[in-house]
Amino acid sequence: MNLQKRKIGIIGAGHVGSHAGYSLISQGLAEEIVYIDIDEKKAAAQALDLSDALKYLPSRAKVHAGDYTEIADAQLLITAAGPLPDISKGQTRMDTLRQTIVIMKEVTESIRMSGFAGIIINISNPADVITHYIQHQLNWPPRRILSTGTTLDSARLCRALAEATGVDQKSIHAYALGEHGESQMVAWSAVTLGGKALAQLQKERPDSYGMLDLDAIAGEGKAGGWKILGGKGSTEFGIAASIAEVVRAIFHDENRILPVSVLLEGQYGQQDVYASVPAVLNQDGIADIIELKLSPEEEEKFSASCKTMSENYRLALTL
Repeated sequence: MNLQKRKIGIIGAGHVGSHAGYSLISQGLAEEIVYIDIDEKKAAAQALDLSDALKYLPSRAKVHAGDYTEIADAQLLITAAGPLPDISKGQTRMDTLRQTIVIMKEVTESIRMSGFAGIIINISNPADVITHYIQHQLNWPPRRILSTGTTLDSARLCRALAEATGVDQKSIHAYALGEHGESQMVAWSAVTLGGKALAQLQKERPDSYGMLDLDAIAGEGKAGGWKILGGKGSTEFGIAASIAEVVRAIFHDENRILPVSVLLEGQYGQQDVYASVPAVLNQDGIADIIELKLSPEEEEKFSASCKTMSENYRLALTL
């Protein structure tokens, strides 16, 4: 009997990497996780802490610290290395680009030498630009390299919509698109509540849905990460749950549609830029890209977001 073990490498044992690992083992999505971090002592401690939790979790897994020689047989690799923005200095995710590129130069070369041949999910910021940089450095098929992108931003948007409407967020379908960052935009024309278009609800119920301040709701969704970062110094649970959803879609071969950052090669009128759009995920990675019919105003905002990421990607290649 040949039972394939679902093995995941996580590069970066900080807040995000550790919580990602916990989400994966608590939901039974991996049988083995290996942590790789320049701080070997911290990686070992995180692995030991997670291993202790396994006694009371419904599934078993092996969690340990290691190095790049141990990921050759892994199916997935999560990159979660790099600094957080310093909000005391007014930094955005994009402002961490130079520091993260220095780290990613070494990381991508180590991946190349490791023999790893699976799917890479990047959550290092600025996520879209770094994902594009990883794909460029490795020169792998873009379907195998993606970022969680606005999976988390879309969840924050749905939370803000739920608070504004009173409808549970699980019944709301809404996408933040473009950058996992300041230039992201909302595809309001594609937002539905219980399967009904928000735009139609606004026409039918002007005294309730028609009174929604969509700009304020979009702003609340975008500001969610900054509120968390300012309040406790890091974001953890939301991104961990988001990456678990992406991993589940891949490992379970679900053909599930999630807003992840993928390489656009003509879709949405964009070329050679990683941006978050609805994409079909299965065991091969990105199986398809769904093109929403955006309004002219939404197309303009999406294009502006892609321009921001393209410019910073070109900068990254010079660093």
